Amino acid sequence: MGNGASVVEKTARLSIAVIGAGYWGPNLARNFRTGPAWHLAAICDLDIDRARRVADSVGGVPVTDDLHDVLSDPLIDAVAIATPARTHHAIVMAALEAGKHVIVEKPLADSGVAGREMVERAGEMGLVLMADHTYCYTPAVLKIRELIADGFLGDILFVDSVRINLGLIQPDVDVFWDLAPHDLSIMDFVLPGGLRTTSVAAHGADPLRTGKACIGYLAMPLAGGAVAHVHANWLSPTKIRQMVIGGTKRTLVWDDLNPQQRLSVYDRGVDIEQVSKGSAADARAAHISYRLGDTWSPALPEGEALAGVAAEFAAAIREGRSARTGGEAGLRVLAVLEAANRSLERGGAPEPLEPLEPLAVELVSGGVVR
Repeated sequence: MGNGASVVEKTARLSIAVIGAGYWGPNLARNFRTGPAWHLAAICDLDIDRARRVADSVGGVPVTDDLHDVLSDPLIDAVAIATPARTHHAIVMAALEAGKHVIVEKPLADSGVAGREMVERAGEMGLVLMADHTYCYTPAVLKIRELIADGFLGDILFVDSVRINLGLIQPDVDVFWDLAPHDLSIMDFVLPGGLRTTSVAAHGADPLRTGKACIGYLAMPLAGGAVAHVHANWLSPTKIRQMVIGGTKRTLVWDDLNPQQRLSVYDRGVDIEQVSKGSAADARAAHISYRLGDTWSPALPEGEALAGVAAEFAAAIREGRSARTGGEAGLRVLAVLEAANRSLERGGAPEPLEPLEPLAVELVSGGVVR
C-alpha cells in the first residue's frame, strides 16, 4: 500500500499475509480468511510444509518461506505476525519500512526498548501497529469494560486474577511472560486510564528446575489505594481462568471456563460510614456494615474474539487511527513484565515503575502529527 498517508476506501477489502504458521498463526489465518474486511493473500513460515498445511486448512492460499516475498508485494496492505517474541522487533521494523500495517501477537516485543522503537516508527510512518490482545475483544471483557466505564462497580478496590493450568512449559520464556500478558492486557483494557501502577512485586518458583519460573505471583498498587494481583501457574492439575474485580458498589466475577455464566455481578460488599467520635474499636464496630444483595448475570453475545480483532484492525487502518489495543497498550504490558523480571532478581522486592513518557508522534487520519 505504500505508506500511512494512503487513503483506504471504506468498501475495499484489505490484503493481509500471516507470518508464522505455528501455534497461533492458524487461528489468525482462519479469521482473516473469513473476515469480510480482509483478503488473506499469503502465509509465510520458514517451514514451508507447515505453511502449506495451514493454507490448506483455510481453503488454499499462496505460501512462501521468504519474508521478502511478502514485504515486497505492493498488493499486500498488512501483516499479522505470529512468531516468537524475540523475533518481533526485526520483523515488525522490516514490515513498517515496507509500508505495511502490522498486528503482532502478545507480547509486543521481548523488551520495552524494542517495543518502543516499533511503536515510534509506526507513528512516524503513519501506519497502524496493533497488539493482538485477543481477550480484550471477547464479549465478556467488552462488557466488563462497559460496566466499569459506566460506574456500575463504583471505584475499583481490587483486581484478583488467576490463570493456571498444566503446561505448556515454554522453552524461551517463564510463566510471567507466557500467561500474565493476558491478564495484564485485560486490566489495561478495562481499567479507567489503563494499567497504571507505580511498582511491581513478583514472586516466582521453579520447583522442577527448568531454569525459569513455572509458578508466579504479581502484586501491583493501583490508583486510589487499590491493588491488583495475578497468579500464573504451569503446574496446576486444574485449569482456572478467573478474574474478580471489586468496587465500592458491586463486585464482578469473570469465569472464562463457564460458558453458561461467564460474568456474575454481586451486589455484595462492605459499606463504611463516616467515623464518629469515640474509641477506635467502637468506630469499627459501629460504622462497618456488610451489604448482601442480589447476584446478576448479564447476557453476552456469542462470537469469536479474533473476529473482533480482525475487524478492529481493519477499522483502525481505514479510519487512520490507533487501534483500541494499539502499540502503547503493548508497551504498558511490557513495562510490567520487565519490572517483574527486576523484582524477581531482587527476591520479590517491589520494583518501581516509571510512567511511560508520551510518544513523539501519534497516528492520525492521513498521516502523523508531531
